[in-house]
Amino acid sequence: MLTAQFMALLDVFIVNVAVPTIGSELHTSGAGMQLVVAGYSIAYAVLLITGARLGDLLGHRRVHLAGLALFTAASLACGLAGGSGELIAFRLVQGAGAAVMIPQVLSLIQRHFTGEARARALGAYSAVVATGAAAGQVLGGVLVSADLFGTGWRPVFLVNVPVGLVLLAVGHRVLPRDAPGAVERSRGLDLPGLVLLGAAVSLLTVPLVLGQEEGWPLWSWLSLGAAVVLFTLFCLYESRLARRGGSPLISPRVLRHPGMALAVFRLLAVMAVNAGFLFALTLHVQGGLGYSALRAGLTFAPTAVVFGVVGLTWRDWPAALQGVLIPAGFAIAAVSVACVGAVLKGGGDGGFWLYVAFAGMGTGLALGFSPTLTRALATVRPEDAADASGLLATVAQLGQLIGVAAFGTLFLNRLESLGAPGAYTSADALLMCTYALAATATSGAVSGLVRRRR
Repeated sequence: MLTAQFMALLDVFIVNVAVPTIGSELHTSGAGMQLVVAGYSIAYAVLLITGARLGDLLGHRRVHLAGLALFTAASLACGLAGGSGELIAFRLVQGAGAAVMIPQVLSLIQRHFTGEARARALGAYSAVVATGAAAGQVLGGVLVSADLFGTGWRPVFLVNVPVGLVLLAVGHRVLPRDAPGAVERSRGLDLPGLVLLGAAVSLLTVPLVLGQEEGWPLWSWLSLGAAVVLFTLFCLYESRLARRGGSPLISPRVLRHPGMALAVFRLLAVMAVNAGFLFALTLHVQGGLGYSALRAGLTFAPTAVVFGVVGLTWRDWPAALQGVLIPAGFAIAAVSVACVGAVLKGGGDGGFWLYVAFAGMGTGLALGFSPTLTRALATVRPEDAADASGLLATVAQLGQLIGVAAFGTLFLNRLESLGAPGAYTSADALLMCTYALAATATSGAVSGLVRRRR
């Protein structure tokens, strides 16, 4: 399950470093290249909650394997696409497959693991979720630079096919079968809630992923405003449905679960910092420092490795530290990201201290993310697993989109205001961006401290 999770998350970012090659080979317009990258994220974010409820309705094993099959088939179609229109369409299908597949991972963990075993499984899940972004950049750079058999960008999609086929074969054998009668016991699909939430998320994500390149036109701001209205209507409808004894899309018990609101804020903050950091630094090292796709991808390896190690081991750290891990993690991330901007100031490569700062980023982000997710889900009731899975997976995805949109816009606007391109001006734009990232991470630290005092 975690391998499938990793593969789906990888595809959010693996295409980033392949986009220039895709654009030149398929003669794709700027808007087309945006949609190659963003189409997956849009479909993924919009359908995550729907995927979670489908698992509750039809059975998590069945829906997970169906999503995996769709994702694998769409990956093959993307790798064989003959034009940009085909590639964009198949990317949307690939995102839909991921949205159906991914929520079942958390639901299956919640339903089939208890106690310390569940905590270990959630820790591994957290490590996989947050390292997928950096690993996608690394693997994308490796595959594009390798140009396997002269196939250029196509292996970034085709690599999913053998992995997906193996996972389908193994999954049919090892995943626990859905209990008889699960369909009859499950709740309804709440179609009005799905429509309202899907429309709200669509109106939010489309301008976030396309607004910067389009220059933030009027339609993007109208779309964001409409998203707020629809989110409000969704909340009002769900509350009324729950009061009438119906089956809302997200159970009120999940939203009222102790610490859930704070966990949502922390996950939004940590994923926004993670995605914004990766995006801005990618623009700097490739555009400002002139790194190749391979070197740019490998730049992120230390952050990904440290994130994974800390995410898997934090539960074994001394008991005296457990209560302060989350605020301390956000504080470490804030200091580290500010240090990244400082050591790259002036257009240099940062040397040894850059990698020290990267290790600090990996440590801080892991401590901000993994304990938050694990503790939020550790006591959720099994019957609420699908709702909690869909909610937190959607929050994590929206955090990434918001991070890229907000900090990417800040970096690019600062770069444009400085005028002449080059390593020095790019480093100056990155420094401004790292200050904003550090402030966001600090808000996560403060929220943790306030909660702890209560």
